[in-house]
Amino acid sequence: MRPKYKPPLLCALLPGLLFFSGCAPTPASSSLPEQEALITKPFIKNDQPEKMTELYQYPATASLSEQNQQRLQAIDTLIQGGDGDSAKHAADAINPADLSSEQRAQLGLLQAQILLSFGEAEQAIESLALIQPQQLSPDNQIKYFQSQAFAYSLTGNLLEGAKSRIELHPLITSPTEREKNQAAILEALRLLPDTALQTNKTDTLAGWMSLAGILKSINQPDFNTQISQWRAMYPAHPADLSFLDLPQNAAENTHRQPKAIALLLPGSGAFAQAGKAIRAGFMAAYNHADNNTKPAIRFYDSEQSTPQALYNQAIAEGAQLVIGPLAKEHIQSLADTVTFTVPVLALNHIPGLQKDRLYQFSLSPLDDTEQITHKAWADGHQKVLLLIPENAPGKRIANYLTEDWGKLDGTVRETQTYNPKETDFSAPIQKLLNLDESEQRYNKILTLIPTVKYTPRRRQDADAILLSAYSAEARSINPLLQFYQADDLPVYAMPTVYTGQINASLDTDLNKITFCDTPWLFNKAYQGELGMDALTETWKQFPSAYLRLIAMGIDAYNLATRLDNLDAAPYPGATGNLSLTADRRIKRELICAKFVAGQPEISGPP
Repeated sequence: MRPKYKPPLLCALLPGLLFFSGCAPTPASSSLPEQEALITKPFIKNDQPEKMTELYQYPATASLSEQNQQRLQAIDTLIQGGDGDSAKHAADAINPADLSSEQRAQLGLLQAQILLSFGEAEQAIESLALIQPQQLSPDNQIKYFQSQAFAYSLTGNLLEGAKSRIELHPLITSPTEREKNQAAILEALRLLPDTALQTNKTDTLAGWMSLAGILKSINQPDFNTQISQWRAMYPAHPADLSFLDLPQNAAENTHRQPKAIALLLPGSGAFAQAGKAIRAGFMAAYNHADNNTKPAIRFYDSEQSTPQALYNQAIAEGAQLVIGPLAKEHIQSLADTVTFTVPVLALNHIPGLQKDRLYQFSLSPLDDTEQITHKAWADGHQKVLLLIPENAPGKRIANYLTEDWGKLDGTVRETQTYNPKETDFSAPIQKLLNLDESEQRYNKILTLIPTVKYTPRRRQDADAILLSAYSAEARSINPLLQFYQADDLPVYAMPTVYTGQINASLDTDLNKITFCDTPWLFNKAYQGELGMDALTETWKQFPSAYLRLIAMGIDAYNLATRLDNLDAAPYPGATGNLSLTADRRIKRELICAKFVAGQPEISGPP
């Protein structure tokens, strides 16, 4: 069995998932600020064999059952430490036939958690389905439903995720954790269409669905009447409605809506257009919100004063959340000079930067490379060639791709750069495919046998190509790959390969290329109501390079009420399925597609 993919996000999230009852890039344009990402390292590294030795020291007199239980506990410790690789090796070494029925169920649970740490949510769901939760101890039952809920949330199955949390709810004893789990249930159900919440049943699930539907109309005059009717219909329901009795009105209770938001964006200077695109998406989401308690919004031009002065001004003027700034140097300056008394949702990411109440949200290229390598690996490829632009951003992308592919135990056969300022990419493609060496051999043969007929052949030691290119470059590169006999090598590209707008006549030259990108750019991939079709007049004001920033603005507004609970309940946003890493970086899970007849056809998440 091949080693599975282990995204750093899930390694960071899974320990919290198991302890907490709820779950305990821009288009690479020279005019936009660069985005970075952070790899979260495991707590127990694979290069620490003494840790493994320590975990597997058993008393000589221990029975086989006791030894197996110790092994299972050791695997659990490895999972908690983020060392999924070692946990998998240890789990594979256990013979299920030697286990009791409860231990076999526990082993199945651990294997599902390992799959989750590798990002294999669908396989984890299948593994969990083979387990009978009643065979598990109470603590492991909690872990079972937590893992199941988390797996469903990663696959976007909101209803099944809510059902898992409903099963989890009576097992939780901590009031704080029950409150968070309830918020996650209602959040998942609230995102479902109204028609999906309508039911004639009176069971516990029906009660949750009915409550979620009522909370959607929280500002309607008959809201209190609906709640009274709900209480009468579900008198013994486990939902705690005490949050409705708080001084703040009910619209704020589930999501803690700030009363005032400060938006720090460039209104002038080199990044003014980027700031305008984010603001357009932000205001579209704000204007679409259907409640009467919208926060007050104040805009601050981040180019007109120091970040710390603007932050302090925003706080003095009543802001309860600051969104921005955009430039990395502004984020770093703000973090260095201010103690955050209200949260900050920065719109970029600085690797290694962590501070209380600081969240970082960016269109990170590391998310992009991680997703496309995962997709290529899931499709069965192991040996790849890299074709990368010869510039500083290209070098970083090459490093990300190489690192991600290495984590999968894949092999990079060769990395070749091309000059993006040129229009003929024949030479670098011939080098990448070893056709130049083949031609040299051909010339030697001709000197010996002038009449021989010989066709240069491309290399045969690779099974896929990872490409970083803009759409204009890719439209020249892809036909050349076919011309040079590499049409049977699948191409997996960074999202820059797609302009964000369908152009079948031009993009026919991109046929068969697979890429992973922002859900908002694909028809029916984004679950929200503010898709591209709904905001046509908005995005038409901007060049295609800024489309993803409009989606980022939509998510920036919607994240304002979800930051506290994002680690427990990933949010299906316009820029991806959003979740929170241990260092408060908001991570995106993208949608993958392949060009067919000049148009991207969705193939699902990686």
